[in-house]
Amino acid sequence: QVQLVESGGGLVQSGGSLRLSCAASAGNFRIYALGWYRQGPGKQRELVARITSGGVTNYADSVKGRFTISRDNTKKMVYLQMNSLKPEDTAVYYCNADNPFTRNDYWGQGTQVTVSS
Repeated sequence: QVQLVESGGGLVQSGGSLRLSCAASAGNFRIYALGWYRQGPGKQRELVARITSGGVTNYADSVKGRFTISRDNTKKMVYLQMNSLKPEDTAVYYCNADNPFTRNDYWGQGTQVTVSS
């Protein structure tokens, strides 16, 4: 079982920045693909960014050039640096860990990000 705890959300003005963090409890953290998802008001949950065990990243088109995902295997952390935030980035952001061998995936409880115009 993997537990994920997000932090770093909050209220920010349009154009501002936030850094989300996700702490994981997993004995073999290195093998997991990690991702950030978000769910805005009245919307479905969507992938924001993902990073594989090998460090390969991919991003939603809407955040490319503004958001950066990274991981620290020693600290068992995954981060999402969000710059040039827009009101449409307002959502609950969730951390996800996906075991590529078992296909089990795990979710954090979410952290609210609100961007005011």
